[in-house]
Amino acid sequence: MADKNGVVLLVGAGDAIGAAVARRFAEGGYKVCIARRDAAKSQRLVDALTAEGRDIHAFSVDARQESEVQALFARVEETVGPIEVCLFNAGSNVNKPLLETTEKLFFKAWELACYAGFLVGRETARYMLKRGRGTILFTGATASVRGGKGFAAFSSAKFGLRAVAQAMARELGPKIFTSFIC
Repeated sequence: MADKNGVVLLVGAGDAIGAAVARRFAEGGYKVCIARRDAAKSQRLVDALTAEGRDIHAFSVDARQESEVQALFARVEETVGPIEVCLFNAGSNVNKPLLETTEKLFFKAWELACYAGFLVGRETARYMLKRGRGTILFTGATASVRGGKGFAAFSSAKFGLRAVAQAMARELGPKIFTSFIC
């Protein structure tokens, strides 16, 4: 069944949403590739799904680094197979009062959620456009549509990611399917 559904790549696959989505895709028969800064942190999930007979692979990537994102996609495509679905789920849910939000904190939140989402989305599109099909998903948050007290950095990053996803959907929609999940 895994070969029927192909490969899913989950970037920013942590222990909560990322792990739940990985489990669901694995149950659906996909070959699951999970990527986060430290792949070793996913070992429990890999062991659990492997014990269930699922096809799962863990990769380390800093999604804020263009060369690492490009290398990740090349490696997955070469060693696991063509990526049919890519989900970007990275982000830093920062809650700091505005006057305590440093330039560095603001930039890191934007870089992880928005910029990294752009890099992953663009690289996904490069592979999927060649095949003329695929699904690109981005997870959002309430902060994607509404800023809240203490969430200037996080909200702006998620607002930005939403704009990237919408622009990609309008540009790539006629060629491949692109979605944004809030």
